[in-house]
Amino acid sequence: MSLPEVFVKYAKHKDQLVVAIQFRYNVELIHLIKQLKGRQWSQSKKFWYIPYAANPFKEIANILDGKAKVIINEAMPGEKIPYRKIGTINEPTKAFIHSFRKYLKGKRYSESSVRTYSGLLEDFFAFLNSKEPAEITNRDVELYCEDVLVPMHYSISTQRQFISAIKHLIKFEPGSKIVDIELETPGKSLYRPIVLSKEEVIDLLRNTRNLKHRATLALIYSAGLRISEVLNLKISDIDIDRCQVFIRQAKGRKDRMVILAESFLPLLQNYYTTYQPKEYFIEGAPGKKYSAESIRSFLKVSCRRAQIKKHVTPHTLRHSFATHLLESGVDLRYIQVLLGHSRPETTMIYTHVSRKDLLKISSPLDTALKELAEADKDNNKLLLSRNY
Repeated sequence: MSLPEVFVKYAKHKDQLVVAIQFRYNVELIHLIKQLKGRQWSQSKKFWYIPYAANPFKEIANILDGKAKVIINEAMPGEKIPYRKIGTINEPTKAFIHSFRKYLKGKRYSESSVRTYSGLLEDFFAFLNSKEPAEITNRDVELYCEDVLVPMHYSISTQRQFISAIKHLIKFEPGSKIVDIELETPGKSLYRPIVLSKEEVIDLLRNTRNLKHRATLALIYSAGLRISEVLNLKISDIDIDRCQVFIRQAKGRKDRMVILAESFLPLLQNYYTTYQPKEYFIEGAPGKKYSAESIRSFLKVSCRRAQIKKHVTPHTLRHSFATHLLESGVDLRYIQVLLGHSRPETTMIYTHVSRKDLLKISSPLDTALKELAEADKDNNKLLLSRNY
């Protein structure tokens, strides 16, 4: 008889980072989980959880040892890292992963990149049953893609990240048998960004009833910010007199200045007076950063109230900002600077969604009906909706 599966991951609950524990109803497992210090049941999320800890998985695995198959995901909320089974990696491999993580930090990669790359490699080694790093070949990499990433429906973006992690592994382990030049990175999926019309943006803001939430969405759209940028934005970085916002160490560790809409200032002043944030523009607790999950959550509610059927995320507001600027005649180079893009090719995607000239092209169906109507003056009301 196979053991029941228990899934463990970091999650957001009431604006707090917690460790979520999920499994199908099992009286014995519930009794074991209740032995964890600080454990609670979330009726809304339908999972057990304990307060956030840096590495809580070992304690959970020990309690469930022999009673369940523990499957964990060490990704932070919003990140995508494959699940892996506890206990399938031996101690030397764990030490190797730890050294690899230090190596990445020494290269000054962001904490998010370090977690993603090391997490993907950890799952890869678990798949290979802790095969010696120096013995791994290109075929092992291909098998992981074929047997794990594709069947589990991971995105092309995750597969690209995995190949990047392998390339870092080659540099870290010079004796590796993996040939870098033979590694194939799948091409990026070219998705056309979803964009709201200006009317939809105003409807969205009008239907955001909470003042803090409305100020957050208005700032993201009016300045074209990434969600991480608005979360890290400090009050001291907003220059009301010059209508500018200073974005510090954003993606790619770059600083930049962005515009602050004059029409946003009354809302900003009202927000400041009502909530009195201490350090960050938007705070959960006084002086503490707000969570990305909370922004996504209230954005969904606002879209529902505004009856917007499109799939809207905080990044949709950034896409809309860029598209509306382009439609207003702002040069693409200025938009690139405002968005903080390193390469103009990244900004060029908005030319595919903002060309109003395309909308002026008449469909050949309209043209054909118009020509027939002009040729037959006696029947100038030719309609396809008629019964013939």
